[in-house]
Amino acid sequence: MAEFKLVGLCGSLRKASTNLMLLHEVARIFDPESFVVGDIDFPLYNEDIENGPGIPDKVQRLADQIADADAVILSTPEYNKGTSGVMKNALDWISRTEGNCWKDKPVAVVSASPGAQGAARAHSMLRTLLLPFRPRLVAAPEVMAGQIKSQLDENGTLTNDMAIKLVTELTDELRREVRRMAA
Repeated sequence: MAEFKLVGLCGSLRKASTNLMLLHEVARIFDPESFVVGDIDFPLYNEDIENGPGIPDKVQRLADQIADADAVILSTPEYNKGTSGVMKNALDWISRTEGNCWKDKPVAVVSASPGAQGAARAHSMLRTLLLPFRPRLVAAPEVMAGQIKSQLDENGTLTNDMAIKLVTELTDELRREVRRMAA
């Protein structure tokens, strides 16, 4: 699928994040021409920053990357029964940039957790948080990888057949949505 540009956002800033590993696996299976993991290590949203020095360069760069991408994948852990603060903060900052980089953008959400439910609450919350931006959310299949460490090998490659099947189906749906939007 070499013709597509894909951007990924990971709701965990940890270098060894299993959500980052899952994000890379989704991108590998999607097989885009280019893939970049957007940097969401932003300052906390503060209107004084926005009205003073202005939108941080990192925020504008990510909004531009999203606008330029054919599709976006978001991966979130679950912290205290919701999506991570860093992901919510990124969405808040991006919403303050000119235009709406999310509008009609094909977007898929995945989640991973060491727990059995695969960050299901965070997954649902993140999808809800995206709705005001009016992206083209891929509805199914939902990829919520529970007990994620047992589903990845030492290189971060998915080994669970069901997870691979779901990610493949999700990326197929995302690809169809990209093509539909281009038609």
